[in-house]
Amino acid sequence: MDQLLELLKDVNEDVDFTAQNAIIDDEVIDSLDLTGLIADIEDTFDIEIGMNDIVPENFNTVDAMWAMIQRLQG
Repeated sequence: MDQLLELLKDVNEDVDFTAQNAIIDDEVIDSLDLTGLIADIEDTFDIEIGMNDIVPENFNTVDAMWAMIQRLQG
């Protein structure tokens, strides 16, 4: 999960993403940042995030992102 936190820090180092529970819903990151984050997650974790996975529920919290990554790696 440390790698994921580093990717998020690269998006915005001023946000404590571990304390956020609505990263997408509260617009902590915008759609351009999300697009870049998705590409970085795919590259870092060697996964493909499909269109069906690009929903707020998978990106609103660090734990949700991590669970999605784990599921897609499995």
